[in-house]
Amino acid sequence: MSENRYSHVSSNRLVRRTVGLVLAGGKGTRLKELTNKVAKPAVSFGGKYRIIDFTLSNCINSGVRNIGVLTQYMAHDLIMHLQSGWQILNPALNERVSIIPAQQRTGENWYRGTADAVYQNLDIINNDSTDRVLILGGDHIYKMDYSRMINFHAENDADVTVACIRKPLSQASSFGVMGLDPEGKIVDFEEKPEHPKSDPNNPELALVSMGIYIFNIDILDKVLREGLLQPGYSHDFGHNVIPSMLKDRKVYGYVFADQGHPGRNAYWRDVGDIDEYFAANMDLVDPNPELDLYDREWPIITDQKQRPGAKFVFNDDDRRGYATDSVLSAGAVVSGARVNRSLLSLDVRIEDHSELDEVIALNGAVVGKNCKIKRAIIAEDCVVPDGTIIGFDEEEDRRRFTVSKGGVTLISCEMFD
Repeated sequence: MSENRYSHVSSNRLVRRTVGLVLAGGKGTRLKELTNKVAKPAVSFGGKYRIIDFTLSNCINSGVRNIGVLTQYMAHDLIMHLQSGWQILNPALNERVSIIPAQQRTGENWYRGTADAVYQNLDIINNDSTDRVLILGGDHIYKMDYSRMINFHAENDADVTVACIRKPLSQASSFGVMGLDPEGKIVDFEEKPEHPKSDPNNPELALVSMGIYIFNIDILDKVLREGLLQPGYSHDFGHNVIPSMLKDRKVYGYVFADQGHPGRNAYWRDVGDIDEYFAANMDLVDPNPELDLYDREWPIITDQKQRPGAKFVFNDDDRRGYATDSVLSAGAVVSGARVNRSLLSLDVRIEDHSELDEVIALNGAVVGKNCKIKRAIIAEDCVVPDGTIIGFDEEEDRRRFTVSKGGVTLISCEMFD
């Protein structure tokens, strides 16, 4: 498979003439009540972050600093977050994070898919200072140096490059699945196949799309305009655009692997449903987490809230506040409670004699006294009444709350109302 050999073209020039477009307008319905009021990219993650912070931080750290964020569904919280925490670049150097709301620029339709979202905004980015477009999702958790992929794209004189990663064959039906020739060219691509093709090098794995694309801008413009004239076009990169280009375009697959990227491994999670979101958060409480947020060389940037440090109170024999194998964020208070393998976000409060095991409590959540909760997600600003027991009787939990296929209970204020 083709390796990144680095071309003679200046990497600095390559990234500066690349515009990043972050698709952040999806509903995120598989996250259930977590996205009732906010877009998926604005959902809290990891205690102090929002999901979109990971994609934007990758851009900044990679040198891609002209970024547009395409918003649509429930965008208010997302826009406020971007305005508060992400106006950190210098427009004089053509560096910015631009918020681009859906505007029906090309007709009376809102965004009909990923490809249509880009098409409706091509006139904003198609200018003399842009050679290529880096298209990204705003709903994945990972650390990736995009400059290496951009260099790979230029080095192979590709029309489009698709980032891909090896995933277990059992999970591949949720993604676009591809096959590569020895030079790294994509020879087949199928979006969310019922029976995915395994990787020739490992029958238990499949090579799946990460939803990250680099297009030469002239090619992107031509392909999207031609696609709109086709009947039954579903306006999606995975369903339409990439498969249609395989015959007559140079379409390459960039394999996201450990070597040359930040971190000890090629960590990437699509936090599209409750179980994946829970697992990605729980990864952070491990003693040696696969996703290292303490890496000073590749910082994850966010809107920093002004809060005091986390606090533990009471050390009596019958009332002791403590946490083990857990992550606590600023403003959190554990008051005479036991917290184990849990993640407490900003301003979370756990009251006397309560016990939490494998719980993700989002911003502003409060757990009352004498509660026992395990393997659960508590939504933002949710107040759990005194004496509540969750996670010990799945049948009872399903009557009151949302319970995922993997047995994770999602708790929101509306459920108690």
